[in-house]
Amino acid sequence: MSNFSELCNPIFEQATCDYHLKDDVDSLMKNPYKEYNIEYYLYLKNWIDAVQWHLEDIVRDPKLKPEETIAIKRRIDKSNQERTDLVELIDSFFLEKYKHIQISPQATINTESPAWAIDRLSILFLKIYHMKCEIERTDVSPEHRDACKQKLNILLEQKQDLSTALDQLLDDIISGRKYMKVYKQMKMYNDPSLNPVLYGKK
Repeated sequence: MSNFSELCNPIFEQATCDYHLKDDVDSLMKNPYKEYNIEYYLYLKNWIDAVQWHLEDIVRDPKLKPEETIAIKRRIDKSNQERTDLVELIDSFFLEKYKHIQISPQATINTESPAWAIDRLSILFLKIYHMKCEIERTDVSPEHRDACKQKLNILLEQKQDLSTALDQLLDDIISGRKYMKVYKQMKMYNDPSLNPVLYGKK
């Protein structure tokens, strides 16, 4: 079985911990991996997710001024596009890596590509990190901590299941039992030629 999860999971954990050393959405990322390697992109993926996670927290502050809220919302929108672009880049890595695989005539396509599974796995690491923080809080009730412990157990189980599913999917692709297709997201609201507000439709 492919063990790609054994590569990406420690990188996601490392990036999550590195981000929270300063816990600042404006911190400069210091990616320890060589640029253009898959490890570099996995680290970058989780860093983008970590920044966006905290932007989503910040934008919900009721004390924010309207102009501050708009600025953060636009930053989140830009981050979403970067995240999508990076997922597609990671899928391109798999397409290139497995382009010579002989596909079985009975091969089937999966509901999601490997990189979108990796996207969900990266975000799971952030959920786990923050749920652990909730358990460690001293300003909450025992009931709150107990509820968070139960949620953490579910998240850890989900991480194991998703890691296994990712490895099985890649194993199926390598063996020719499944094949990949990558559909570009084609987000219309970010494209000045496709968003009616941006191209001036009345």
